[in-house]
Amino acid sequence: MPTVSPALDLDSHYPLTADQIARFRQDGYIKLKDVLSADVINHYGPIITSEVYRLNTMHLPIEQRDTYHKAFLQVGNIWTENETIKEFCWGQRLARIATELLGVKGVRMYHDQALYKEPGGGVTPWHADQYYWPMSNANSVTAWIPLQATPMEMGPLAFAKGSHKFEAGRELGISDESEKEISRSMKEHNYPLDDTPFDLGEVSFHYGWTFHRAGRNTSDQARAVMTIIYMDQDMRLIEPGTSAREMDRQKFAPGIAVGEVMNSHMTPMIYPRA
Repeated sequence: MPTVSPALDLDSHYPLTADQIARFRQDGYIKLKDVLSADVINHYGPIITSEVYRLNTMHLPIEQRDTYHKAFLQVGNIWTENETIKEFCWGQRLARIATELLGVKGVRMYHDQALYKEPGGGVTPWHADQYYWPMSNANSVTAWIPLQATPMEMGPLAFAKGSHKFEAGRELGISDESEKEISRSMKEHNYPLDDTPFDLGEVSFHYGWTFHRAGRNTSDQARAVMTIIYMDQDMRLIEPGTSAREMDRQKFAPGIAVGEVMNSHMTPMIYPRA
């Protein structure tokens, strides 16, 4: 990879405390401040944004879209399209955080995904990401990386604390039904809602089974967010079982048989623990 300015630090160690790791495992998520510098975000953010709008295939007006597509513009595997974005996605700082939070030997990148909530964009309904992923265990985590400070009016990510241990609703993809049913379940079972803004440089990490949502974007600026999904380096492919998981198998586990480690060229090792 090309040499980058020391100000563009993607690789140095972010020191996690034992309390932070324990809190992540108990709550199912954690928000960490000052993970990325303003220099990093201001350098990589515009490049990510440019690629998102170049690769985006959703051009219907918001009012003509269904609930899923009102929530955000969604573009994945951007690392395969742009070397600078690959450099960002392969950074060691985020991957080491993911490894330490999960308590695994190392992590692969399952994929990247930009989620841009346009001005006027709708809610992101309650859901758990791993509904879409044919993974053999719960050792997956999404780094949610806002590319600007994200106040409430932009629709920051919100989490149901401790919900990664709650199994009802895992069969629901993002939809009006998931918003209604999971919202009701979270209230009935007294899972606290953490719905707070993100500062510039703040990054959240949540398990694949943690229930989360986001509000509307009522601002006049797109809520630009990059995500990187990490999984245990020894994660194995399970029988997909649903069309959504079958699509992911074809994208991210080509040539991998059910029961084998998901070590395809689309799921590169990012951080192996020494």
